[in-house]
Amino acid sequence: MVVAPLTLTCLSLATLFVAVLPVVLYRRLRKPFALNHRDTIAGIAVFALFAMVIERAVNGYFLQQNDRTSEWLANPFAFVVYGAIVAGLCEEVGRFVAMKLMLNRARRDLDGEADTRVGKRPRVPTMIEGDGAALGYGIGHGGAEAWLIGVFVQLQWIVFAIYDNLGELEAHLGNLPADTMMRLHFQLASLTPQLAGIFVLERVSALVFQIGLSVLMWRGVRAGWRWVLPVAIVAHALVDAPAAMYQAGLLPLIVVDGVYVLAAVAVAGVLVRQMRRPAQAA
Repeated sequence: MVVAPLTLTCLSLATLFVAVLPVVLYRRLRKPFALNHRDTIAGIAVFALFAMVIERAVNGYFLQQNDRTSEWLANPFAFVVYGAIVAGLCEEVGRFVAMKLMLNRARRDLDGEADTRVGKRPRVPTMIEGDGAALGYGIGHGGAEAWLIGVFVQLQWIVFAIYDNLGELEAHLGNLPADTMMRLHFQLASLTPQLAGIFVLERVSALVFQIGLSVLMWRGVRAGWRWVLPVAIVAHALVDAPAAMYQAGLLPLIVVDGVYVLAAVAVAGVLVRQMRRPAQAA
C-alpha cells in the first residue's frame, strides 16, 4: 500500500500551516500590543519544561512504573480525571511562576523609568496595563505545543509515508519488530486528507486555549487574585478532559473535535472583544 499523493499534499500543507501560524500571529500582534520576545521565550520554556519533561515524568511514574497506580488508572474514568488534573496542574503552575516573574520584571522596569523621569509622570508600560505580556506568552506556550506535539510528529509521519511509497521504510527502520512494522504500515495506509484537516482544527484550537488561559492567568496575577491558580488549573483540566475521554475510549473523535472547535470559537470571540476595548479606548 502507498499513501496517496493527495493525502501527502494535505498533510504537508496542514503541517506547514500549523508551523507558521504562531510566527505569523506574533508578527501581526507585535506592534499593536507591544509584544516582548522575552515573554514568548518564557512561554516556550515553560511548556518544554513543565509539559514535556515534568508532566511526562509524572505520567511515566504513575502510569507505568508504579504497579498500584497503573492498575487503578486502567479504569477509564480514573484515567480521565487523573490525566486532566495532572496536565492542568503541571502547565498552570509553570504559567503562574513565569507570569509572577514577568510581572516583577515589569515593575522593576517601571521603577527604573520613574527614577529617570524626575518631575514627570512615569509612563506605565503596556505590559502591565494591557494584555500584551499574556498574548506574547500564550503564543510562545501554544506555539511550543503546536511544534513539539504537532509539527514534529506530523513531519515524522510524512517522512515515513515518503519512505513507504519508495519501498524503503523497512531499510530505514529495519531494527523494529515485525509486528510493529506491520502496525506502522497499517497506520500509514489509514492516513487521509480528512485527518490533515482534523490536525489543523486540533492545533489551532489548542493555540486559542493556551492564549486564553494565559490572559486569564496574567489578569489574575496582575490583580493579585489569590484564587487564579486553582481556577486556571480547573479550566485547563476541563479543556483537556474531552481529549482524555477520547484516549480512554469514552468519546468518539468527531465529538471531541466538535466540542473543541465550538469552545475555541467562543474563546477566540471573547479574546477579540477584550483586545478591541483597549484599542478603542486609546
